[in-house]
Amino acid sequence: MASSWTTLRHDPNQWSETLRRAMTMGDQALNLHLSHDAAPLARVIAVTSGKGGVGKTNIATNLAICLAHLKERVLLLDADLSLGNVDFLMDIRSRYNISHVISGGKSMEDVIQYGPGGVRVICGGSGLDKLANISEDEQHRLLRHLSRLQQETDTIVVDTGAGISSSVVNFCLASDHVLVVATPEASAMADAYGMIKVLVRKGYQGPISIVINMANNVEEGKRAYTRIAYAARRFLQKDLYFAAVLPKDERLCMAVRSRKPVILAYPRSRVSSSLKLLASRLSEMHCAKKASHGGFFRKLVRWLN
Repeated sequence: MASSWTTLRHDPNQWSETLRRAMTMGDQALNLHLSHDAAPLARVIAVTSGKGGVGKTNIATNLAICLAHLKERVLLLDADLSLGNVDFLMDIRSRYNISHVISGGKSMEDVIQYGPGGVRVICGGSGLDKLANISEDEQHRLLRHLSRLQQETDTIVVDTGAGISSSVVNFCLASDHVLVVATPEASAMADAYGMIKVLVRKGYQGPISIVINMANNVEEGKRAYTRIAYAARRFLQKDLYFAAVLPKDERLCMAVRSRKPVILAYPRSRVSSSLKLLASRLSEMHCAKKASHGGFFRKLVRWLN
């Protein structure tokens, strides 16, 4: 990965073509529709990153609320199995997680919390990585609960951990659409490319979109996206989608300190406006798979095994 990334050079013509193709792909994606014979399974959007500290959880949390404001039934799954903090950002407290359902001590209703806008939240997805190690009967019982959730939901937003650990990659592989978050910093872009490289080599077939966070301006963000997209097309033969540029905004930090999503604390801020635009775009994209594919949680078990 390092050699292909570090040898990449600035080529304005090629970069402009990459950005033009990304915008065209975005327009085409808006016209995708589910076939009539598909079961009403929720589409699953994984929000991930190649490294920590790029704002991934903030984006996942606020994106879920924005989608709920668009009248979608949204489930937010905190799938960071080590440092999950969705509960902190949404100021909700949960004593239980999916591991308690696996043990049989609690029901799925005990695990789910309700956040702003009616977003249903599963805090601390610890326990999902144990799906491959439980008995077949336990697995089937849990999958029935989880599959019912997917049938009762329009969109599942998965906040994965950072990096390219097997659990993070498996959550992405089981999802319908992956949003890779990066910042304009060279190390963040290189790590984002590393994540994309792993997904491509693992055979991921769904769309991969780039969100550039903490950009000083839109132009800087688009340059960062184009650099990643150009490298992916040149070295991986993978076209990436342009999702959004989110500006650097001090009010986001203020919202985190108050344990309130920025979309609610400062709805008229620049970053909130950009998040609303991202949610609106994603809401119009239909990325769910047909029922024959088994749904997100069943695919996740297959990857874990």
